[in-house]
Amino acid sequence: MVRETHGNTARVAPWGGRWMQLAIGIVCMSMIANLQYGWTLFVEPIDDKHGWGRTAIQVAFTIFIVTETWLVPVEGWFVDRFGPRIVVLVGGALCALSWALNAVADSLALLYLAAVIGGIGAGGVYGTCVGNALKWFPDRRGLAAGLTAAGFGAGSALTVVPIATMIEISGFERTFLVFGLGQGLVILVLAWFLADPPKPGHGRTTAAVAERRHFAPQEMLRTPVFWVMYAMFTMVAAGGLMVTAQLGPIAADMGLVDAPVSLLGLTLPALTFALSIDRVMNGITRPFFGWVSDHIGRENTMFIAFTIEAVGVMALSAYGADPVAFVILTGLVFFAWGEIFSLFPACCADTFGSRFAATNAGMLYTAKGTAALLVPLGNLMVAATGSWQTVFYSVAIVNALAAFLALFILKPMRARYIAASTATPRLTTRLAD
Repeated sequence: MVRETHGNTARVAPWGGRWMQLAIGIVCMSMIANLQYGWTLFVEPIDDKHGWGRTAIQVAFTIFIVTETWLVPVEGWFVDRFGPRIVVLVGGALCALSWALNAVADSLALLYLAAVIGGIGAGGVYGTCVGNALKWFPDRRGLAAGLTAAGFGAGSALTVVPIATMIEISGFERTFLVFGLGQGLVILVLAWFLADPPKPGHGRTTAAVAERRHFAPQEMLRTPVFWVMYAMFTMVAAGGLMVTAQLGPIAADMGLVDAPVSLLGLTLPALTFALSIDRVMNGITRPFFGWVSDHIGRENTMFIAFTIEAVGVMALSAYGADPVAFVILTGLVFFAWGEIFSLFPACCADTFGSRFAATNAGMLYTAKGTAALLVPLGNLMVAATGSWQTVFYSVAIVNALAAFLALFILKPMRARYIAASTATPRLTTRLAD
């Protein structure tokens, strides 16, 4: 423990300071990653056993994303008032229960119920850890949010092969149960060490925080700049979620699931290789682009990333039938997509302040739930056209539009808003390292 003094009052800071808080958040995020990024491995086995059809099964994915995102503001409200520990404890328990139910689900109704429970739990963990990082690191929001979100983006990278192997050997039911309980247990243990940052007036002075007005959620919702960010988040998230949820079916329709690919001294089936690299790239991109945005600005970074995403999706459409190209290009697509989960929370806290960071970032994060409603359209487009080309073209166009909005609409709008709302410095915020 670290003891701080403020005037004549002593205050005990969490052991390890803010960097330990960041590390705990990253690990907790990695423990919920498979609920989203590991899902694609289970779709085909579930369909093979029950014959419910891909579209019906993928409704569970949409339900998970919607409940994971749309309830984050409520969970953020609890975090802002009662601290992060209790929310993460409950979230970890619900995540474990969700996959335990998936293991025994013998109907779509039960599968959908498990998705609701898992979404609530994962949203509690996700929103808390990102909000906590934004509060502890007002001077490095892009990097801190990026590192925390990287746990969610890359957290499943090390478990792709074990999960795929266990499904093959023991069945998807046992895999759901073992990994669900294991991941939940880790979260329950680490949650006890989470804590709020010191209140203003403790530790190192941070002028950036002192000069910003803190907007309550209801104030934020009345600003046009929030809704521009919300629309952009929805647009980019929709394309990435389609690829995330449908990567297994896309590989199956292209005949690439078991096609051998040799890269980096490894030889693996194309889908397994792609999933492993995608998770790594989806994790690396979050702190990388978050760090870049701390130096060149949020909107400039968005323009670069969204443009890369549009080009990557078009290249995947043109050359993805080749197994090696499929692996490399899906990695590029995930690299250019995952940064939204660091850029938008940082942009939100920059604009509206850190006092209500968990709730405000949670409000913006609901855009991911809105985007999830569009995921089943991918299956409908394929059913109507007989190929994935229409899906790829749509995703590329939307990302190109978001890149334009970032540089030419959001950037000047946000600059004017921040200039108008910047208050005279009155507070000093001190942080424990």
